[in-house]
Amino acid sequence: MKYMISVFLGAASYGILSTIVVLAYGKGYELGEVVGSQLLTGFILAWILTFIMKWREKWNNSKKMESSNKPIAVSTRLTWKQRLLLMAAGAPTAITGLLYYQSLRYIPASLAIILLFQFTWIGVLIQAVGQRKRPSGIMLFTIAILFGGTMLAAGIMEQGTGNFNVMGVVLGLLSAASYSMFILFSGKAVPSVHPAYRSAWMITGGLVLVFILFPPTFLFNGQLWGDLLLYGFLLGMFGAFIPPVLFAIGVPHIGEGMAGILGASELPVAVLLSSFVLNEHVSALQWIGVVVVLVGVALPELIKRRKNGLNRRTGISV
Repeated sequence: MKYMISVFLGAASYGILSTIVVLAYGKGYELGEVVGSQLLTGFILAWILTFIMKWREKWNNSKKMESSNKPIAVSTRLTWKQRLLLMAAGAPTAITGLLYYQSLRYIPASLAIILLFQFTWIGVLIQAVGQRKRPSGIMLFTIAILFGGTMLAAGIMEQGTGNFNVMGVVLGLLSAASYSMFILFSGKAVPSVHPAYRSAWMITGGLVLVFILFPPTFLFNGQLWGDLLLYGFLLGMFGAFIPPVLFAIGVPHIGEGMAGILGASELPVAVLLSSFVLNEHVSALQWIGVVVVLVGVALPELIKRRKNGLNRRTGISV
């Protein structure tokens, strides 16, 4: 249970971000300042964790050597090629943040998170095109449910499409596509390395990209020592540090399928906070749409588990 709670809280942390970003915009901060301060905080925290882990590993190895009088193998060091690969794999997460946070300038946070959640079917589409393989019937049914839930959750059934800012919607969908690419790339980039080390180098890559696109003038003009420090710290903690750590703890024990279901907690948390903290109107029909989207996210794993359970009871091997 503790591993399930770990993944749930990690995903819920992501749901807090949109509310913090809107509050930061309300204080007059710009996109580059918000994303830059977030990744800078995540960068510092991730590398502190990495150095602590390396120190503990060396200390444990020295203790084992003293007791056994035999040399202990040290963890394989990353080559520069592996480091650059991880940094490149971290670039999509920075792009996702830039697109997602910019969409919040045009559309409500409750709509932006729903658009971001379209990564669930965009990822399936990318894989189908890349592998030249048609998605299964269950997956197509799931996509239909997700699409219908999105229509309800976005308020399209009540308001139509005339009230939506086109730029905000496009940015929101692009953030979903970018997030899908991040998921695909991050799982294939040096998977043998400990998640904490991988996360530190990926955050480094994202930070370098953002600082190239938006030179970090906030480091020198005094803005960092105002409210930006608080917003950057909160965004870094809940967006770049806590979720990867909690996922690294929980996902190996509960599996990627259940992690995907629990990871959907990001959606209701974001909508709930946008309603209560930002005072955005979320109708009952939109909440029904949120529930439908959550069902769509969970459906493939639930069907898979039910099928496996039936196979075990009937003695059929899979």
